[in-house]
Amino acid sequence: MRSSAENAERGVEGRLFFALRPRPFGGGASERGWTLIELVITMTVMSVLTLAIIPIVRTSVRRQKEQRLREALREMRNAIDEFHRDTVGMQCGPGGAAVTAPVPNPAPNPPGVPGQQGGVFLDPRSRVVIADCTIFGVDNPDRYPPSLEMLVDGVDVLPRQATAAQQFGSVSTAGGGATANSAPPTPKKKIYLREVPVDPITGKAEWCLLSNYDPADSGCAGSPNNVFDVRSTAEGESLNGEKYSEW
Repeated sequence: MRSSAENAERGVEGRLFFALRPRPFGGGASERGWTLIELVITMTVMSVLTLAIIPIVRTSVRRQKEQRLREALREMRNAIDEFHRDTVGMQCGPGGAAVTAPVPNPAPNPPGVPGQQGGVFLDPRSRVVIADCTIFGVDNPDRYPPSLEMLVDGVDVLPRQATAAQQFGSVSTAGGGATANSAPPTPKKKIYLREVPVDPITGKAEWCLLSNYDPADSGCAGSPNNVFDVRSTAEGESLNGEKYSEW
């Protein structure tokens, strides 16, 4: 028989052991862990959510690429239009050689026709005129850029006002009223496009170049001598059902 003192001592030791023994993380009901059914259900739900998110992510990425494609096409077309505006009023010598003052004849504007000089309409957005006629061949009479690379490399231009004054042979002096002979203006190079952009659909800086003499449905005709329009070489259709080659 144990004495009451021994029983009390053993009880205290048991309570201390129970209080100091390590317990699983979380304690309580979480000590039992997950059952196999719970794991299967969790994995199933996660798989369904993953399969539902993947198409959404792919569509979002595709939409972003199509938006960048539209921006690249708009950038190149704006550069082509700006280049063509700066060719209005060019004066070329015999055989297409460049002259020092390629400006339109500064005749008085006809009544009611602002911005027109010498029978040529001048776009107010064009502040310079291209000073090199040799870049245009006989098969490019409309004077569109011969290539996209020329828009990146730039061409020599002259200010329209300066060349007009030079054509008159005099300019106003700072003293007011008097005129004096002016020196020929010096051409400066103007760049119309920072770089040929990359087609985000194909991942290449290759584009379908069209001439203004190509039919609308001719497709990519290769490398024309005058770049009138630019289209994507990507195959397939966009999210709205249009073909990339028709953008």
